Amino acid sequence: MRIIQSNDCIEEGAAWLGAREPRFATAYAMAAPLPLRRYPDGFDRLLSAIVSQQVSTAAATSIWNRMVEQGLTSPEAVLAAPEEQLRAVGLSRQKVRYAKALAAEGIDYDSLRGLPTEEVIARLIHVPGIGRWTAEMYAMFALGHADVFAPADLALQEGVRLLFDLPDRPREAALRQMAEAWSPWRAVAARILWGYYHLVKSREGVR
Repeated sequence: MRIIQSNDCIEEGAAWLGAREPRFATAYAMAAPLPLRRYPDGFDRLLSAIVSQQVSTAAATSIWNRMVEQGLTSPEAVLAAPEEQLRAVGLSRQKVRYAKALAAEGIDYDSLRGLPTEEVIARLIHVPGIGRWTAEMYAMFALGHADVFAPADLALQEGVRLLFDLPDRPREAALRQMAEAWSPWRAVAARILWGYYHLVKSREGVR
């Protein structure tokens, strides 16, 4: 199992993809350098993902900052906190339930580092509030898995539509199948597609 640890890994994956699909070489040349986007793993990473669901980036940042200030970023603290305190920092009742479920799950985050991607995803989506997209993002950026993709991501779907000149944005199942050809560097393909999508949209004046 390949782990993306540095920009050299990104370049290696981009070269592999570009040799097999010239469109990736073109997109990478336009969008490079791509951000590494490696983040620390653990409980607080998934808790932050729950906080960010269905709210703006600014709102999520504000809520998370209040949680950090009050020390509500560990399983023990979340379990001990009354619902009123978690609601007061900005969590909805549903997100309070998700946060407490995650805290009570007792995930061994260190052990996740050595598991295959699909086992990581299966372990995480067992938790209420953690869907497949969130689990794939965790595997990609917190664990650094090189061969994971997130075909439900709308920006990736649109990036593929633009890069491959498709008439419509591919749906999740179709894009998942399409991305199999980009293994074992699907996480680098995702980074290229995100970079290309944002580049094209910025040129069009759309963000």
